[in-house]
Amino acid sequence: MTRHQRTPGPWSRRRARGRIPTPSSAPSPRPAASVRGRFVPRVGPRSPGTEGTGLWTLLDRLRRFVASVAGASPARAALLAFALVILVFTALLSLPFASRTGRITAFHDALFVATSAVSVTGLTPVNTAEHWSFAGQLVILVAMQIGGLGILSMAALLTLAVSKRLGVRSKLITQEGMTTGRIGEVGALLRVVVGTTFLFEGVLAVVLVPRFMAHAGSLAEGLWNGIFYSVSAFNNAGFTIHPEGLVPLMHDPWIIWTLMAGVFAGALGFPVVMVLLKQRWRWSRWNLHTKLTVTTTVALVLGGALMIGVFEWSNQATLGQFGVAERIQYSLFGSVMSRSGGFALYDINAQSAETLLLTDALMFVGGGSASTAGGIKVTTLAVMFLAIVAEARGDREVTAHGRTIAPESLRVAISVLALGATLVLVGTMALVAISDESLQRPLFEVLSAFGTCGLTTGLTAELPPAGKYVLTVLMFAGRVGTITFASALALRQRRNLFRYPEERPIIG
Repeated sequence: MTRHQRTPGPWSRRRARGRIPTPSSAPSPRPAASVRGRFVPRVGPRSPGTEGTGLWTLLDRLRRFVASVAGASPARAALLAFALVILVFTALLSLPFASRTGRITAFHDALFVATSAVSVTGLTPVNTAEHWSFAGQLVILVAMQIGGLGILSMAALLTLAVSKRLGVRSKLITQEGMTTGRIGEVGALLRVVVGTTFLFEGVLAVVLVPRFMAHAGSLAEGLWNGIFYSVSAFNNAGFTIHPEGLVPLMHDPWIIWTLMAGVFAGALGFPVVMVLLKQRWRWSRWNLHTKLTVTTTVALVLGGALMIGVFEWSNQATLGQFGVAERIQYSLFGSVMSRSGGFALYDINAQSAETLLLTDALMFVGGGSASTAGGIKVTTLAVMFLAIVAEARGDREVTAHGRTIAPESLRVAISVLALGATLVLVGTMALVAISDESLQRPLFEVLSAFGTCGLTTGLTAELPPAGKYVLTVLMFAGRVGTITFASALALRQRRNLFRYPEERPIIG
């Protein structure tokens, strides 16, 4: 054997038998395949005709943008989704088929009504029964339904997003509070939300349809009115499709009490409704959120009814024209609707100044968290009240019903209250400057828009386009702003590796 000759080694023998490819015989790029469950992309140029068209490229970019926004911030994704839905319904309401005259509706009016319907507010610069055709009213109905479902779904999903940032113990508490038993299963949670909503609306429609049929004398009109008002009531929208509102129906207790029940149930909130459906009236098994929401809501409704009755009892333009039983009934109706319902039985301007101020406060508070109601929410008010009581007693911790409220919840409540007050202040100053009115009517309209209540003194219809844009922004911010702001604060958690010395500044 010469110096340049070698005995073939094991690798050379395997190469000769074809087990190991030589560099010259390297395999060519193969098409995409699945290897052990993983997708292997195809290497090499695309075949002719597979390049995406301009439309597909645009859709792909839009999908990537939405995915990036949703991944970066669930709250920001919720804001984007609601804005896109509002623009779609604005375009539909602007078309000629949506109006009775067959003409195009002005953009500021279409945008205002679309925002009011999607945010389930009920404020409108035009008469819903006289301006919109049946097709336009149907668009408003769909907008209310999508808006209500979207609000409940968004609140539920943001609750899940917040729970994923918590520890194991907090996740279990959140799971118990949502009562779905399926934290992380988004599809099951959304099915529960949709099913619960349609269940309540169906029950309301079953009660309302026969009564509206009796008033209208028509099966089709009674069916349409019953469905519309059931959706409007449960979603706390307050839209009416009668030219005079509920005034012709105010002496029918079936309609009055059914609307009150629908608004009350919708304002409790999805987590509370789920606890009540599962635990019934077993108080000891309710979680803290349900206890705070129910007790504060009942206190606001009964206290508001009592004060409305006292202020308006002798006012012949409001409650004074009715009997004792109807005065009590309408006082309770006004208290329920002032928090977020938006239905009215008489002219708001005819009320006393004390009642208007009380209504302002009720609209600012609103309903329960993760509900179709607006405002700063009753749990925010409850936590702030408990904090004041704890400070007055000298307690180091805020407690309620045998539970300690986390300091993080107190900070979020303070932030939501400050944000709401700031929006109301800025909006009122802008509306006073635009309308050249005194403080009372602009403040009422701003609080109605922010609290997504829908009650009005008539100023909305009198405002120029600039004032309507201000109220539009307030409706949007009041509907999704507080929810996303609170969830964003809950999601923003960082852990510092150091701690500054403690010092107490002088307060008060």
